[in-house]
Amino acid sequence: MDSLTKRAIDLDLSDPLASYRDRFIIEDDLVYLDGNSLGRVPIDAMERIRDVVEDQWAHELVLGWDHWLHSGTRIGDLLAPLIGASKGEVAICDQTSINLFKLASASLEASGRTNIVTDVGNFPSDRYVLESIATAAGGRLILAAEDPTARELAALLDDDVGLVSLSHVAYRSGAMADGAEITKLVHGHGALMLWDLAHSVGSVHVHLGEWEADLAVGCTYKYLNAGPGAPGFLYVRRDLHEKLEQPITGWFGHADQFGFTEKWEAARDVRRFLVGTPPIVSMAGVEVGIALTTEAGIDALRTKSTMLTALFIEAAKSLSSHGIEIVTPLGPSQRGSHVTIRHDSAFQIATALRKRGVIPDFRAPDLIRFGFAPLYTTFAETIRAAEILREILELRTYDALPATRKGVT
Repeated sequence: MDSLTKRAIDLDLSDPLASYRDRFIIEDDLVYLDGNSLGRVPIDAMERIRDVVEDQWAHELVLGWDHWLHSGTRIGDLLAPLIGASKGEVAICDQTSINLFKLASASLEASGRTNIVTDVGNFPSDRYVLESIATAAGGRLILAAEDPTARELAALLDDDVGLVSLSHVAYRSGAMADGAEITKLVHGHGALMLWDLAHSVGSVHVHLGEWEADLAVGCTYKYLNAGPGAPGFLYVRRDLHEKLEQPITGWFGHADQFGFTEKWEAARDVRRFLVGTPPIVSMAGVEVGIALTTEAGIDALRTKSTMLTALFIEAAKSLSSHGIEIVTPLGPSQRGSHVTIRHDSAFQIATALRKRGVIPDFRAPDLIRFGFAPLYTTFAETIRAAEILREILELRTYDALPATRKGVT
């Protein structure tokens, strides 16, 4: 037994979060390292969703809205501590791209400026949305280098930039930005700061309040394990609630929702950023995911996350002779909970891994991401993935596989 395998066994035996794996439905032999795209199913989520459908919807019918109506803000208050926000600043609603559109549009209009800054490596959907907003305002989207430092961003900020929007943990590299430093820099240039927390919430520390961040968006189906297509969330700092005008004026954001008045009147709190009827069945999964994460504690989750990624990085370092490059920062404080490697045959290697029961994901043109979800990923799985990766590279079993992408990667 090599030293890394023995260490993994010892780490699993002493893991304070080990029992949480039993809280998930795991009826397979997969080494599942794609929780940064879609988390596994919590057992409690199955039970809660069944309750919503079989007991509430089936028997209460429309009367269920008496307690469903404010699910977005009620569950948002439960999420708030996990991202360093206060009650009344977070709402569960819509999808991440829709929430980004709402908040970015409102902030650019409020600033009176026309340009937006993001980075070239930001998630494509974010860049598409931000570019359309800047163009509609008569401005442009300015692209910083991938995973920019504060110094690199400073060179792009001027009086025409009204908003800077970045991912706190980069979807490609897994690099984690300095939220406090960048937010302070952006405010110093008179712009608003919007963070995408899709790869952060539930796996790393987020301190929106301490950073004095203005806005944030994110999803719930990754490390929060809320289920495929589960709604996203948005954060708006309390003092901005009445300063930002919601661009999609739906009835759930109305000050008097059931007054059915002729004219729009925005709610005076975070509800003004809601739009339409929330997906109540999916919201049940969100609430369970938040509760499970809160129970485990973000400190313990982050500690295990850094240990899992460190173990995989140590094992992957020895694969450089096979053309592997580790893209993710090596420093624990500089990375999130996924590790990305680069290889010229990345798609074929990712396919070969899946055929061997290891599930990462591929990101064009040449990246493979391994996501470590501390609630259920084990150290033994981590080393097993590295061992199978080594075998595939040494035997070059990927050479015989198609190099053309098809379907979901």
